[in-house]
Amino acid sequence: MTSMIKTGLLMASMTAVFMVAGQLMGGNNGMVFALIMALGMNFFAYWFSDKMALKMSGAKEVSPADAPDLHALVARLARQAEIPMPRVCIIHQDTPNAFATGRNPSHAAVAVTTGLMKILTPDELEGVMAHEMAHIKNRDILISSIAATMAGAIGYMASMAQWSMIFGGRSNDDEGGGGLLGSLAMMILAPLSASLIQMAISRSREFQADATGAAICGKPRSLASALQQLEIYNRRRPMDVNPATAQMYIVNPLSGGQIANLFSTHPPMQERIKRLGAMQ
Repeated sequence: MTSMIKTGLLMASMTAVFMVAGQLMGGNNGMVFALIMALGMNFFAYWFSDKMALKMSGAKEVSPADAPDLHALVARLARQAEIPMPRVCIIHQDTPNAFATGRNPSHAAVAVTTGLMKILTPDELEGVMAHEMAHIKNRDILISSIAATMAGAIGYMASMAQWSMIFGGRSNDDEGGGGLLGSLAMMILAPLSASLIQMAISRSREFQADATGAAICGKPRSLASALQQLEIYNRRRPMDVNPATAQMYIVNPLSGGQIANLFSTHPPMQERIKRLGAMQ
């Protein structure tokens, strides 16, 4: 519940940044135009998020005949989570990792690397897959899409203000704008603030997925053990993935946790393990 409240507060903060940035950088018309553009782009990304994510990661859907044990595990966890059975995909990659995608529980997919299935025990694999079931159950793709919409709109407004100043567009005092200083300040601060809030939302959803996943499988210790191993492997051998998809994975596939916490899409691993340990 605490994580959900925190996510709500972060979304409210994102909305506040958007409204202030819109007034100072683009006035009322600029704010509306940027929001419409961002909504259109993010609606497309959200609607086709599963196909895009699976294609970009190289994940291939497998049948029960191809991966009977994995299918059986996912089906059992889906029943325990009370969600529809998602599609099951495998990524031929030695580095262990996993992610879930899809616009809602009825149109979802889970993907795991071959490395994940090699190094984890059955209980650890169950913990990881329960975490991914939690993302689907909690509709985290929807939350991420809303956050991306707001951040994208703010980015558009910053670009609009920049080009308006370069080509001598409308007066910054018109239509409720904040003047030259307001535009300059928000061109720099608003996109940065939006990105930081978006990353904080992603970290909050990871904490929530850990807690929900542990409750689904009833094995928080196994999930904690799996996370610890995944952090070590991804630190030693980062995956070759598109940075835009990094936030989907259960652990950061690019840096293995070396990015400063403030600028990371994933929470500190030791904090995740500590919270899981408190669930014993």
